[in-house]
Amino acid sequence: MTPIKTATAVLALCAAPAVAVAQDKAAVLTTYADIAQAGYTDSLTSALALKQAVEALVTDASEANLAAARAAWIAARVPYQQTEVFRFGNAIVDDWEGKVNAWPLDEGLIDYVDAAYGGATDENQYAALNVIANPSFTLSGEEIDASAITPEFLSETLHEADEVEANVATGYHAIEFLLWGQDLNGTAHGAGARPASDYAQGEACTGGNCDRRAQYLTAATDLLISDLEWMAAQWGEGGEARTTLLADEDAGIVAMLTGMGSLSYGEQAGERMKLGVMLNDPEEEHDCFSDNTHNSHYYDGLGVRNVYTGEYVGIDGRVVSGASLSALVAAADAGVDAELRAALDHTMGELGQLKAAAEAGFSYDQMLERGNAGGEALIMSAVDALVGQTKSIERAVTALQLDQIGFEGSDSLDNPDAVFQ
Repeated sequence: MTPIKTATAVLALCAAPAVAVAQDKAAVLTTYADIAQAGYTDSLTSALALKQAVEALVTDASEANLAAARAAWIAARVPYQQTEVFRFGNAIVDDWEGKVNAWPLDEGLIDYVDAAYGGATDENQYAALNVIANPSFTLSGEEIDASAITPEFLSETLHEADEVEANVATGYHAIEFLLWGQDLNGTAHGAGARPASDYAQGEACTGGNCDRRAQYLTAATDLLISDLEWMAAQWGEGGEARTTLLADEDAGIVAMLTGMGSLSYGEQAGERMKLGVMLNDPEEEHDCFSDNTHNSHYYDGLGVRNVYTGEYVGIDGRVVSGASLSALVAAADAGVDAELRAALDHTMGELGQLKAAAEAGFSYDQMLERGNAGGEALIMSAVDALVGQTKSIERAVTALQLDQIGFEGSDSLDNPDAVFQ
């Protein structure tokens, strides 16, 4: 998501003269751009597979086709989550990311919800709009024709309607909601349970407006594909993201470290993990409808390690690798490099334990239950590892004698009392 702006944790020291190192910074940046291009290309490939599954579902609304579409969505998250490390330091990614991965969302904007969900609020007048059930509505005093649910309508009219960030109408999480529906299990085990008949035609339709629900799911999937096509191209030869990165070598290295530190600290350790533990709120899950949060956390962590080690394993098993940031740091201070590599491995171990526990039946929802000491320990061990990893990233910045870097922060880490105010 576009992060909730809280404190900014400044985790590096003041500027110093550039350190002389044997490694070629341009080669390191090229590897980074190659990994970005590969990750977004794999995300696109996975989204195209998701589209095939969605087409099968809306053509034949069977439980088997719904299960296949859900599996395709989960598979699509694997490469995409590994690209989140390219945010923060690269403005072109951060400015775009809210279209494809914004969360949390007020799902009542999109479709029917349980009565306990409530209605419009002072913060969001459209929290329960249910555009699928309403082919026209009034937005900011203007009558809106929503008779055709198209990618353009979703991106240009409905997404962040009335400039409210929770009005997420596009991207992975809108599609997730349309495939799973609300997760009404609270902190008990279980994901959303939308029936396949929500896409059936005629009298078999449940939930009403099955034709418009199919339109929405199709349009959102098509829009995701076009957005990923655009971003993959930005990292290709001559693309704006690659060109900007390579234009200034020191700024490019700073972008790499900024993405690593901000995702590790404020975004993942803070907003995505510790905040949910503090609030004991399953609504703070990243993939809350599908109960896939454990995988999102794991692959976010892997993306950080990919950038540092200069190696990415694609969805087809191919390996993209080259000159690494690790080698650059090692040339400046081998001890710092060894420490950071160990910290990254420790984090992946903790995230792996969380992932394994969820896959064994101890879902992330259950881990968030108040008083569940085992669940809290699993999450907070990973949070602590991410925070420790960020301190090692800070030392890498110092070793490279780069300019001061500000990493994204979170009240949950920097000012916990503010969370409850």
